Amino acid sequence: MDILENNYPESDHVLVFDNASTHLKRADDALSARKTPKGIQEWGVETVLLGENGKPVHGRDGKILKTKVPMQDGRFADGRTQPLYFPSGHEHAGKFKGMAEILRERGYNVSKLKAQCTKFRCPEGATQCCCRRILCNEPDFVGVPSLLEEHCLARHFKVIILPKFHCELNFIEQCWGYAKRLYRLYPPTKKDEEMEANVHKALNSVPIECMRRFSNRSLRFLDAYRKGLNGKQAAWANRKYRGHRTLPDSILQELGDNQIT
Repeated sequence: MDILENNYPESDHVLVFDNASTHLKRADDALSARKTPKGIQEWGVETVLLGENGKPVHGRDGKILKTKVPMQDGRFADGRTQPLYFPSGHEHAGKFKGMAEILRERGYNVSKLKAQCTKFRCPEGATQCCCRRILCNEPDFVGVPSLLEEHCLARHFKVIILPKFHCELNFIEQCWGYAKRLYRLYPPTKKDEEMEANVHKALNSVPIECMRRFSNRSLRFLDAYRKGLNGKQAAWANRKYRGHRTLPDSILQELGDNQIT
């Protein structure tokens, strides 16, 4: 981001990331209805205990210690903040309000609803079958950004997360594949420093010409899906028009003529 801001200060930047769990991780205290209790109780989000150096603290048995932190505030539909814990002076001061009270404050009548459906397998299409399902569908619980998104948005960078299992849309994945192929050609070694040196050597050996071809290939897949093609059709069209960035408007007719379904 520093490079982009320094070299292209007048541009609007959009960063594209693959659908990795590390890219989707949310803050420890982020809103989540997955494990919240229905009633009032002492409850917090379990997270790893960090020391002053920012690293996990281990107990005498070598296991990482855990601690509990309060979940951050929610928001009503009108944008007002909704604390999820009772304030000081209340008879339940400091305790978690519970899903029932949180939803009641939002205007729902959940007196006859259970905390969640069995194993959280709600009826298909149901949105108000249990407290957890209702809360999961609340806008502030749905639209929780990941730590990556928060970091980028704080610097006014837009973020796009690619769909799962679609590495063809991210040309960087193809660069990784090229580098992995080169790495496997190097002599085997058990030394960490040699392995690391080989990784850097392989990554630096991916030609810029290949990167551009990979980029164009991803653009063709994007254009294919944009035109309504399925995976098989997109792969066929990509091979046929491998020298182009986009597919012709006649592609659907060509697919029909070649009986590609």
